[in-house]
Amino acid sequence: MAFNKDLTPKSEDLSEWYNQIVLKAELADYGPAKGTMIFRPYGYGIWELVQKEFDGRIKALGVENAYFPLFIPESFLTKEKEHVEGFSPELAVVTIGGGEELQEKLVVRPTSETIMYDAYARWIQSWRDLPLRINQWNNVVRWEKRTYLFLRTTEFLWQEGHTAHASHEEAQAMQSTAMEEYARLYKEFFAIPGYVGRKSESEKFAGAAMTLTYETLMPEGKALQSCTSHDLGQNFSKAFDISFQNKEGKKEYVWQTSWGLSTRSIGGLIMTHGDDAGLVLPPRLAPKQVVILPVKSTDEDQIAFARAVNSELEKHGIRSFIDSSDESIGFRINKWEIKGVPLRIEVGDKERKEFTVTLVRRDTKEKTSLSQEGLGRQVVDLLQTIQNDLYQKAEKFLHDNTRSVDSYDEFKQVVETDRGFIKALWCEDASCEAKIKEETKANTRCLPLDAPEEKGACVACNKPATHRWIFAVAY
Repeated sequence: MAFNKDLTPKSEDLSEWYNQIVLKAELADYGPAKGTMIFRPYGYGIWELVQKEFDGRIKALGVENAYFPLFIPESFLTKEKEHVEGFSPELAVVTIGGGEELQEKLVVRPTSETIMYDAYARWIQSWRDLPLRINQWNNVVRWEKRTYLFLRTTEFLWQEGHTAHASHEEAQAMQSTAMEEYARLYKEFFAIPGYVGRKSESEKFAGAAMTLTYETLMPEGKALQSCTSHDLGQNFSKAFDISFQNKEGKKEYVWQTSWGLSTRSIGGLIMTHGDDAGLVLPPRLAPKQVVILPVKSTDEDQIAFARAVNSELEKHGIRSFIDSSDESIGFRINKWEIKGVPLRIEVGDKERKEFTVTLVRRDTKEKTSLSQEGLGRQVVDLLQTIQNDLYQKAEKFLHDNTRSVDSYDEFKQVVETDRGFIKALWCEDASCEAKIKEETKANTRCLPLDAPEEKGACVACNKPATHRWIFAVAY
């Protein structure tokens, strides 16, 4: 029986296809508690590659890793009014410990600003202690009513960077640099293009002065907020008394940033590149980049040749492996097709005798024959070609599904039919924003950083507007 015989086509039902892919490709499974998720090794392997790349990049910027407790005293969250109001509907709270009622409730970490900044207030005394740049790779809990594997779960994994600076300019530069690193990661590794922009006042992070976001577009025309970077101003430093003595001996409050990327990114990866036959992984984030399949898994000559091929690929740093399990060749092909391995190499008697291999691209299904000699270098080049092609395909989709509109009727028409990103003049009034969302289910995603200034009328209320914001229906 074919491995993916019962797979719902992506083109027919994206949601059902997505859930089947996560389970059948062995990326994750449902946890026993409602809304939780088990990361299986194949899915966690993708996250490990993300960690490895991004961790190296931020360490080069002077950011160090640490770890702070999972439990946060409830009083910490109440110190910053906007912060607690923004997170209160999602909090999981511990009231009993060791069989006894706690004197102070403990919040299970939804994000770490408050518990980290309590420590920052002790650690920062002088300008010599700045900048302080700390990141942690951890888990957080947000009590979601509607969950979706990877995209929205009660507990998820992420990294959260938190920095403190002597000046607002330095903090703003850190905020921008973090977002630049995210955008580079998405483009060069996830092969997912997007828009970098500023969140509206009502959509920004609770407690932030300004939020930057990377907004991506999924196949059914819905937006996915893929990561964020926040300028916290002095909102938390004043609430937690994080102050320092400047060079002139005067007390000042620090300027802060926080920024995060979560395992939601893997959900975006699945939807962006997958096809009716299963998962399609960009080579840079594929735990297994090449699978080598002896046509007859019991043929020792074919297996020996496969080992020689594998050895050549490994010399070039390629994550390759041999599947010589006792299933049929058809079963094994379908198995690794649904798991999205970028390149398949088939080895039969013909290839062994001619010292060639048959290569099949997962993304295009294109089949080619190459000589064993110099194979490693050729596969490296081919994997890079696949990476580039996936990005260009996604970029075309983004471009084709970003539309500018000048009237509210046109705005509504796009939402009801094509969806996608909508660029429209908006007055930046929160009540108008709420009205648009109520009437169309589309909300502001961001104001692109490169958006030119325009003079015109708001698409919804006709008040003066100076910029085209990006709107979309979101997950």
